[in-house]
Amino acid sequence: MTANTYQLGGRTVKRLGYGAMQLAGPGVFGPPRDPEAARAVLRAAVAAGVNHIDTSDFYGPHVTNQLIREALHPYPEDLTIVTKIGARRGADGAWLPAFGRDELIGAVHDNLRNLGLETLEVVNLRAMFDVHVPAEGSLEEPLAVLAELREQGLVRHIGLSNVTSKQVSDARRIVPIACVQNQYNLVHRDDDALIDTLAADGIAYVPFFPLGGFSPLDSATLSGVAEKLGATPMQVAIAWLLQRAPNILVIPGTSSVAHLHENMAAANLELPADALAALNGMAG
Repeated sequence: MTANTYQLGGRTVKRLGYGAMQLAGPGVFGPPRDPEAARAVLRAAVAAGVNHIDTSDFYGPHVTNQLIREALHPYPEDLTIVTKIGARRGADGAWLPAFGRDELIGAVHDNLRNLGLETLEVVNLRAMFDVHVPAEGSLEEPLAVLAELREQGLVRHIGLSNVTSKQVSDARRIVPIACVQNQYNLVHRDDDALIDTLAADGIAYVPFFPLGGFSPLDSATLSGVAEKLGATPMQVAIAWLLQRAPNILVIPGTSSVAHLHENMAAANLELPADALAALNGMAG
């Protein structure tokens, strides 16, 4: 297993963190059925050693950030909270672009207020040229807005989400980029080359949907490896990501304390060569 920490912006974080998206209601919209259970998951994550939590004020909207503040504020000194802007939610729960200057500024202030922070450690700009997958388009104007907010001390570091390799390259000529957050897992491996490029430059890569997200992986290969190792498919998927590259930071989400502890145990699961070979062959 590679080293269990990595640089994220100006902080050192453990490579296995926690993604808060699932703490909102169904479809990441509205409040959870049991807010206290959601707060318990957050407390359990920090108690288990998590020091990197991923969130956004458009989860809910506002729900996950408010739960994080209620459960964890005042925050542990070593806790790094990463949020994202660039989208908003329609009244029906639709995911909509929010790339205008006023929308971006408002989103940063919403995150600050709901998290109870004076400065956001890392803000990922989520590209929304296509809502669900990376698509080409210029990020120059929204990045200029984020750069202004960084100059004002409201944002420390800037990241990117749902972006193409070209957008990453273009963005790095405009502002320093702390991390890239895209969909990546055993099957969805479009970013293989990008991950290696970022690793060479010491930039974190944060994959989401380690088991396929809204369309979960159904793989006999994955299930077989998990059974042989006495692990769950999610644990194997997480362990594969951790062994894939040293700059990968994994942020599995769950609304269950039991599942949280299962996920955290993946940090100690080392995949043998035959398992890695089988899993590597799953690439779509």
